[in-house]
Amino acid sequence: MKNRKRRALAVLLALCMALGLTAHASAVSDAALEAAFTDTAQYVYKTVKSPQVGSVGGEWAVLGLARSGYEIPETYYQNYYTAVEGYVRACGGVLHEKKYTEYARVIVALSSIGKDARDVAGYDLTKPLGDFEKTVWQGVNGPIWALIALDSRNYPMPVNAQAKTQATRQMYLDEILSRQLSDGGWNLTGTGSVSDPDITGMALQALAKYQEQPAVKKATEEALACMSAQQTADGGFSPWGTASSECVVQMLVALCELGLPLDDSRFVKNGNTMLDNLMSYYRRFSGFQHTKSGGGSSQMASEQGFYALVAVRRAAQGKNSLYRMSDALTVSTSGQQPGTGLPGKHGDVQARQVTAAGRTYPDISGENAHANQGAMEALSAREILNGKTDGLFHPDDTMTRAQFAAVVVRALGLPLMVTDTFTDVGADAWCAGYVGAAYHYGIVNGKTATTFQPNGTITRQEAAVMVARAAKLCGMDTAMDSAAVRDVLAPFGDYVTVGEWARPSMAFCYQSGILDDTALNIQPKAATRRCEIAQMVYNLLAVANLL
Repeated sequence: MKNRKRRALAVLLALCMALGLTAHASAVSDAALEAAFTDTAQYVYKTVKSPQVGSVGGEWAVLGLARSGYEIPETYYQNYYTAVEGYVRACGGVLHEKKYTEYARVIVALSSIGKDARDVAGYDLTKPLGDFEKTVWQGVNGPIWALIALDSRNYPMPVNAQAKTQATRQMYLDEILSRQLSDGGWNLTGTGSVSDPDITGMALQALAKYQEQPAVKKATEEALACMSAQQTADGGFSPWGTASSECVVQMLVALCELGLPLDDSRFVKNGNTMLDNLMSYYRRFSGFQHTKSGGGSSQMASEQGFYALVAVRRAAQGKNSLYRMSDALTVSTSGQQPGTGLPGKHGDVQARQVTAAGRTYPDISGENAHANQGAMEALSAREILNGKTDGLFHPDDTMTRAQFAAVVVRALGLPLMVTDTFTDVGADAWCAGYVGAAYHYGIVNGKTATTFQPNGTITRQEAAVMVARAAKLCGMDTAMDSAAVRDVLAPFGDYVTVGEWARPSMAFCYQSGILDDTALNIQPKAATRRCEIAQMVYNLLAVANLL
């Protein structure tokens, strides 16, 4: 503990000396910045317990933690790499047919933990980036992230014999420059005359390594002038009238990649720097918000906000920038096999394999990015919990007892079976096999000795009880004495409203990380939403090594 305190003090002093974060440079105090860094690192680590392949709950969390210097067990990165290997095998090496940024994102994360993306489960993940047409198909994002990914570990340009046009780094540079808008910046579509700070920041990150080229240097200066003009009085950006933390994140990282100080006179407005603006989105114990009103995905914003703080700290300490990874971690290969479960699990419990890789839904992704997006996509990829017939996920819809039983049975890979115990679940009902299996394995009981109430809405405390029983089936020790249960639940304002029968299970779910304990209240009798169920089941599978 004393050594940790000394390290924190050393880091704090380094920040003071290297950044000069005095009143003229930033309104954020050094102590506040360091506290936010540590708190957000803990939040990301706690929230993303088992990172998977995905833009939320995956690569950005791994990147931030790996480049931060924050101490976490090596098994965290080993488990991520094992998950990537399993995902790549399930996809046959094809992460996406059209969006090649999927390859770039994974390459960046793998590079940050010292893994070679050219040999992942026998597949070369850099090879698709050798296809120029397919990489640039999705817009300027394609060449931007191709360069960032390839340069992260100084990978040689991959040769792709199937490509219509073999790409080179210079081709990607030229493609980015050709899409620069008349105002000096970039946007996703490459049309119009108004640039987007998000995309412009990313473009500058990609161009940072090529400043010796006059055309690149000229484009960079024009883009910086454009962004300086767009920067608002509070130090942030409000493209199309909407301010968000992600906009300032990308420009803040761009400054660090370019080696520019945070108090560069072009980016101090009304005494506010971009760091000041980013910190205005920070919330203790819950990371960063998407907007100051709290809208959007706090997890997505937190992961990005965290790696921006990491970029700032690395610059302060004179280390390589976020994306220059010659000093990456060296993570050894784990002997753990994905999905093997815990010692003592029931023999019938089996991991569900990825059968629908890359599946997502418009109402939880993109502009509608959801805090539980990673969990929902991970379960959907394994066909444990899918969207509805209209092609949407409907994250805020509630779920019936029968539907929840089906999700848990699928999640544990249990065989279906029918029981005649419940008179309200006929043998020909869609849920008969799921309810029968859940009852047989002790996951559910009836509402009475002879009725199950399959169409009844599942409450939070009912869900916790069923998940705790499933956890025991997975080999987890769910026993807690009354004192431990009280200690876990007492901090919640409404813990006395939890049914006596549900308290041990509720306490276990909080203690094991299956439920998020940052909320003020438990709301045990509230109907559980689909997004909450997805996160609970995902967390269970992660802790039980069934992903």
